Amino acid sequence: MMTEWVHARTGIDIHPGAKIGESFFIDHGTGVVIGETCVIGDQVKIYHGVTLGARSTSGGQQLRQIKRHPTIEDGVTIYPGATILGGETTIGKGSTIGGNVFLLHSVPERSLVYYEEGAVLVKPKNQSGIGGADGGQMFNYVI
Repeated sequence: MMTEWVHARTGIDIHPGAKIGESFFIDHGTGVVIGETCVIGDQVKIYHGVTLGARSTSGGQQLRQIKRHPTIEDGVTIYPGATILGGETTIGKGSTIGGNVFLLHSVPERSLVYYEEGAVLVKPKNQSGIGGADGGQMFNYVI
């Protein structure tokens, strides 16, 4: 009941079963959805329209005790409109997920994930936290 009251006033939908770490920040929260079995680490920033959801709702109550939502490790930033789905999906520590990215698979620590010209790209970050001038080496990785 409290969740519905908060959702009606903020546009943010966080299931009470989600596990959320310290210093969690939602900016312009309208449209944020965080599922029941989601695990969010410390110092995570999420922007509006982000969905941390399940891949499927078929199976109903049989899935009740199964992890269906992603794990977001410490220090991750997720920009507006990103959708990250699945209980086996982990976003590695210190990663940045760009706006409007759709992920069904895990990404390594300190990755920069973004959408460009019809493809989702995953690159390692440089020391400053941003892709290098040459963009770094691409992971041999399909999303």
